Amino acid sequence: VQLQASGGGLVQAGGSLRLSCVASGRIYRIGTMGWYRQYPGMERDLVASISRSGSTDYADSAKERFVISRDDDKNTVSLQINSLKPEDTAVYYCNARIMQADWIPAYDFWGQGTLVTVSS
Repeated sequence: VQLQASGGGLVQAGGSLRLSCVASGRIYRIGTMGWYRQYPGMERDLVASISRSGSTDYADSAKERFVISRDDDKNTVSLQINSLKPEDTAVYYCNARIMQADWIPAYDFWGQGTLVTVSS
């Protein structure tokens, strides 16, 4: 299984960005999917997650400007970030809990990270 993240880049403060992540490979079922971000020298922290049923959970810092969504037909999770701020500058990682077969326990898979840089 591979998770391929895309959509990062350099944007001006106040702009918007949409990150996408596609899961591929041997996939039986995808459970919760999410986005994390990591600042230099810091731990990776949850930004938002979405369950298989569509329930969402956001970090307090992300509740107003971030929207997570998923498309199970395309094995994709997306993160819309609005009104970007310089403090949103970080590497963003996608995550998915995936079962590769009904007899294999679910395992957390990670994307490679995509850098978001917000200029003031």
